Amino acid sequence: MDVEVRPEILLVIAGAGVVTLIPRVAPMLLLQRIRLPEWALRWLGLVPISVLAALLAQEVVVPSGEVVMPPDNLAPIAIVPPLAVAAFTRSLVGTVVTGVVAMALLRGAL
Repeated sequence: MDVEVRPEILLVIAGAGVVTLIPRVAPMLLLQRIRLPEWALRWLGLVPISVLAALLAQEVVVPSGEVVMPPDNLAPIAIVPPLAVAAFTRSLVGTVVTGVVAMALLRGAL
Protein backbone atom coordinates (compact mmCIF):
# COMPACT_ATOMS: atom_id res chain seq x y z
CA MET A 1 0.00 0.00 0.00
CA ASP A 2 1.54 3.29 -1.09
CA VAL A 3 1.06 6.27 1.15
CA GLU A 4 1.48 9.72 -0.32
CA VAL A 5 2.33 12.65 1.92
CA ARG A 6 1.46 15.96 0.35
CA PRO A 7 4.07 18.65 0.98
CA GLU A 8 1.53 21.18 2.26
CA ILE A 9 0.27 18.72 4.90
CA LEU A 10 3.83 18.01 6.00
CA LEU A 11 4.45 21.77 6.20
CA VAL A 12 1.34 22.27 8.37
CA ILE A 13 2.45 19.50 10.73
CA ALA A 14 5.97 20.95 10.98
CA GLY A 15 4.57 24.46 11.52
CA ALA A 16 2.27 23.23 14.27
CA GLY A 17 5.25 21.56 15.94
CA VAL A 18 7.30 24.76 15.83
CA VAL A 19 4.41 26.90 17.12
CA THR A 20 3.92 24.44 19.99
CA LEU A 21 7.62 24.30 20.78
CA ILE A 22 8.33 28.06 20.86
CA PRO A 23 6.26 28.95 23.98
CA ARG A 24 7.82 26.02 25.85
CA VAL A 25 11.45 26.61 24.93
CA ALA A 26 11.61 30.43 24.76
CA PRO A 27 10.99 31.04 28.50
CA MET A 28 13.62 28.46 29.42
CA LEU A 29 16.17 30.08 27.14
CA LEU A 30 15.34 33.60 28.32
CA LEU A 31 15.26 32.76 32.05
CA GLN A 32 18.30 30.50 31.92
CA ARG A 33 20.68 33.37 32.69
CA ILE A 34 18.40 35.40 34.96
CA ARG A 35 18.01 34.74 38.69
CA LEU A 36 14.41 35.46 39.64
CA PRO A 37 13.57 36.86 43.07
CA GLU A 38 12.02 34.53 45.63
CA TRP A 39 8.58 36.21 45.38
CA ALA A 40 8.53 35.64 41.60
CA LEU A 41 9.37 31.96 42.02
CA ARG A 42 6.57 31.57 44.60
CA TRP A 43 4.16 33.39 42.27
CA LEU A 44 5.12 31.20 39.29
CA GLY A 45 4.57 28.13 41.45
CA LEU A 46 0.93 29.14 41.90
CA VAL A 47 0.20 29.58 38.18
CA PRO A 48 -0.54 25.89 37.34
CA ILE A 49 -3.00 25.40 40.21
CA SER A 50 -4.68 28.72 39.41
CA VAL A 51 -5.18 27.78 35.76
CA LEU A 52 -6.47 24.33 36.73
CA ALA A 53 -8.88 25.83 39.28
CA ALA A 54 -10.24 28.27 36.70
CA LEU A 55 -10.78 25.52 34.14
CA LEU A 56 -12.38 23.24 36.71
CA ALA A 57 -14.69 25.95 38.05
CA GLN A 58 -15.85 26.79 34.55
CA GLU A 59 -16.57 23.15 33.75
CA VAL A 60 -18.39 22.58 37.05
CA VAL A 61 -20.60 25.68 37.13
CA VAL A 62 -20.93 26.53 33.42
CA PRO A 63 -20.97 23.13 31.67
CA SER A 64 -23.13 24.13 28.72
CA GLY A 65 -22.27 27.80 28.28
CA GLU A 66 -24.63 29.05 30.96
CA VAL A 67 -24.66 28.74 34.74
CA VAL A 68 -26.44 25.55 35.80
CA MET A 69 -26.79 24.84 39.52
CA PRO A 70 -28.20 21.85 41.45
CA PRO A 71 -30.44 19.93 41.10
CA ASP A 72 -29.99 20.20 37.32
CA ASN A 73 -26.19 20.06 37.65
CA LEU A 74 -24.74 17.62 40.20
CA ALA A 75 -21.10 18.62 39.65
CA PRO A 76 -21.03 21.45 42.26
CA ILE A 77 -22.10 18.93 44.89
CA ALA A 78 -19.90 16.09 43.63
CA ILE A 79 -16.77 18.27 43.67
CA VAL A 80 -16.82 18.82 47.46
CA PRO A 81 -15.54 15.36 48.58
CA PRO A 82 -12.66 15.25 46.03
CA LEU A 83 -11.59 18.76 47.01
CA ALA A 84 -11.43 17.66 50.64
CA VAL A 85 -9.43 14.54 49.75
CA ALA A 86 -7.06 16.62 47.60
CA ALA A 87 -6.55 19.20 50.36
CA PHE A 88 -5.88 16.69 53.12
CA THR A 89 -4.05 13.87 51.33
CA ARG A 90 -2.50 15.45 48.21
CA SER A 91 -3.23 12.12 46.51
CA LEU A 92 -4.14 12.34 42.83
CA VAL A 93 -5.47 8.78 42.69
CA GLY A 94 -7.51 9.25 45.87
CA THR A 95 -8.94 12.52 44.56
CA VAL A 96 -9.95 11.01 41.21
CA VAL A 97 -11.49 7.90 42.78
CA THR A 98 -13.38 10.04 45.31
CA GLY A 99 -14.72 12.23 42.49
CA VAL A 100 -15.90 9.27 40.43
CA VAL A 101 -17.57 7.65 43.44
CA ALA A 102 -19.21 10.92 44.52
CA MET A 103 -20.70 11.51 41.06
CA ALA A 104 -21.81 7.88 40.79
CA LEU A 105 -23.54 8.10 44.15
CA LEU A 106 -25.28 11.33 43.22
CA ARG A 107 -26.45 9.88 39.92
CA GLY A 108 -27.70 6.74 41.68
CA ALA A 109 -25.30 4.43 39.85
CA LEU A 110 -24.01 2.84 43.07
